[in-house]
Amino acid sequence: MTDSLPRISFRQVLALNACWVGLSFMWNSLHIIILPAVLLHLVPYSQKNTYLGLLTFGGLVIAMLVQPLSGAWSDAWKSRWGRRRPLILIGTLVDYVFLAFLAWSGGFGWILAGYLGLQISSNLAHGPAQGLLPDRVPANQLGWASGFKNLMDMFGLVAATLLMGRLLNPQERHPVLSVGLVAAVLLVGTFVTILGVREAPSDIGANLKKGSAKWVPVLSDLKIDLDAHREFVWLIGSRLLFLLGIYAIQAFAQYFIRDKLGVTNPVKLTGDLLATITLALIVFAVSGGWLGDRFGHKRIHITACAIGALGCLALLWARTPQMVLSFGILLGVGIGLFLTSNWAMANRLAPQAEAGRFLGLTNLATAGAGALGRLEGPVIDLLNNAKPGAWWGYSTMFLFGAICILGSAAVLVRIPEQSRSSQPSAIKSPG
Repeated sequence: MTDSLPRISFRQVLALNACWVGLSFMWNSLHIIILPAVLLHLVPYSQKNTYLGLLTFGGLVIAMLVQPLSGAWSDAWKSRWGRRRPLILIGTLVDYVFLAFLAWSGGFGWILAGYLGLQISSNLAHGPAQGLLPDRVPANQLGWASGFKNLMDMFGLVAATLLMGRLLNPQERHPVLSVGLVAAVLLVGTFVTILGVREAPSDIGANLKKGSAKWVPVLSDLKIDLDAHREFVWLIGSRLLFLLGIYAIQAFAQYFIRDKLGVTNPVKLTGDLLATITLALIVFAVSGGWLGDRFGHKRIHITACAIGALGCLALLWARTPQMVLSFGILLGVGIGLFLTSNWAMANRLAPQAEAGRFLGLTNLATAGAGALGRLEGPVIDLLNNAKPGAWWGYSTMFLFGAICILGSAAVLVRIPEQSRSSQPSAIKSPG
């Protein structure tokens, strides 16, 4: 039990979470900056959103499958170095094979193999890495350690968008230098965690088949009693809709900036836009907790939806880099307030006896929205090509984002401010 664990120091928390800087830096560099830029040299220009959308959709589906399975595998891993770090090391080392495919890609087939392979190897490490905090951190420090983990994620995102936006030449077909920086940051973050975290040996020589039953709960944990926990299901639906409205904008931002604004360096402006959104997000994610405690998290959640939808609609009228960055701040405010209020409501609605399982289910909305958002790519190309120069596809993307976010608020209205799910009498065994 985590309650029996000794308190950990700031240095230990840093070691536990260092790997997330590398992972965040890698995936945000690839998804936001590198892949959109490199694909322009390898696929038909008029179908760029389609190729990017379908490629990343496939990768995110792989991530949804591999990550929980690798986490379950690490639960049963037997070695003298512990059960988490060996898989983290193996997955990271294999990452470099597929990063090389992306750096020296000779065509779309190499990009496809590199990207999908990287999703497998990276998530082989990602699942076990998520087990380090509950393994090593006592219950009364989990909030602090988890908050620091989120901070590492955001730091990786901001660093990736700002650095890659300036380092990557839009005309560069082989992004060797950019991918090399990704590899270096990933290496440093991973080895700080592997060398800085101490795990006890885990039953060397034991039969791995003893842990095979742990694979079955990966699927059974997705089950939820709809009648007993209907409000939590509504919350997951609300989260899915909000993030669905946001992820497509993130995925196709570089192509929107390139086509509609016609700036000299769309890669740099894309990086600046995502960094601006993230910085606003961080500020209001922190202040959103205080505001939610004062005015109610449901009220702040609905306010976040209103601001986020307004940000999407404002981007419809963006014509200059300054307007894009200004409206990006508005969007970041909405996302920041949403992340904090939605998570606070999830903690309130989750049955206390099953909080870990229920909070884990929120990733269905997060990862599902990320995958579904990429499927907007073919629709964007279809509408853009219907009337060249009008860019109906990007307009539809922002309109769809606003509709999804407002839909999130509509679903949230069905959840009362104080829920019976937070009461001990409502805690039931899964059906």
